Amino acid sequence: MSGILDKINNKELINDEVIATDLLVTAKAAVRSYSVAITETASPEIHKVLKKQLNDAIDLHHKVATYMIENEMYHAYDLNEQVNHDLEKADLALEMPSNSK
Repeated sequence: MSGILDKINNKELINDEVIATDLLVTAKAAVRSYSVAITETASPEIHKVLKKQLNDAIDLHHKVATYMIENEMYHAYDLNEQVNHDLEKADLALEMPSNSK
C-alpha cells in the first residue's frame, strides 16, 4: 500500500462515512467522464452503451447521496451544517499521523 493508507495507524479513521464519501466522489467523476465520452463518440452502438453506463452512474450517485443524507454524513440541504461538518472532518484529517521526515 502507498499514500494515505500508509499514514493511517488508527483503523477507526476508515469508517462508513469515509468509504461513502469516496464512493460519492467516484460516482460523480464517472458521471462527468461518461458525459464527456458520449459527446466524443460518433458510433450509435457506443453511444448507447455509454448512455446506459451514465444512467447507472447517476443512479449510484443518487443512492450513495441518499444514504449519506439519511445517515447525517452529508447535509445537502443545510449549507451551514455542511460547512461545520466539513470543518470537523478537516480537523480530524490534520490530526492524522504523518510520516514526513
